Amino acid sequence: MNLDEVFWNDRYIAGEMGWDIGYVSTPLKEYIDQLSDKNLKILIPGGGNSYEAEYFVKNGFSNVFVVDISSIPLKNIAKRVPSFPKKNLLHSDFFELNDTFDLILEQTFFCALEPSLRKEYVSKMYQLLKPEGKLVGLLFNIPLNDDKPPFGGNKAEYKSLFSEKFRIVKMETAYNSILPRSGNELFVNFVKK
Repeated sequence: MNLDEVFWNDRYIAGEMGWDIGYVSTPLKEYIDQLSDKNLKILIPGGGNSYEAEYFVKNGFSNVFVVDISSIPLKNIAKRVPSFPKKNLLHSDFFELNDTFDLILEQTFFCALEPSLRKEYVSKMYQLLKPEGKLVGLLFNIPLNDDKPPFGGNKAEYKSLFSEKFRIVKMETAYNSILPRSGNELFVNFVKK
């Protein structure tokens, strides 16, 4: 399966966006609400329509970037949030980014990648984060599809993947997931070693 720009554009055009809940998920909203440094440089990879980015901007964060391989959701953000800096909407392959960030927010990006790219994902996250930078968000803690996204995973796999390059501050079942994902998501907070 080729999970390229055409694949994701087709999903948006067909309205097949099961990952898109139309608002910021509760675990991420509560995490964002406790952040006080509005100058953090933040990346949301595979951000899609990125209600998280919108929430950040509406709450005074000015240095938020969204990268997506599909231009469709980036155009949606630009229309929905006219104040969002257009230069921060990056139409690119995540693996081709060359920048550094204080915080990377994970929301349904990891599970959208071919499982064969998971080690490369960890290395790229490490490269993109500044020293002591954080990778925070949600990872599925269930088996999902083998033949198409979303691909699942589990706590043991994540511990094995991330522990070499990241200090695992938190990796526990999210207590405040949206109902359809309740009990199936891990809230993670990984700090670059």
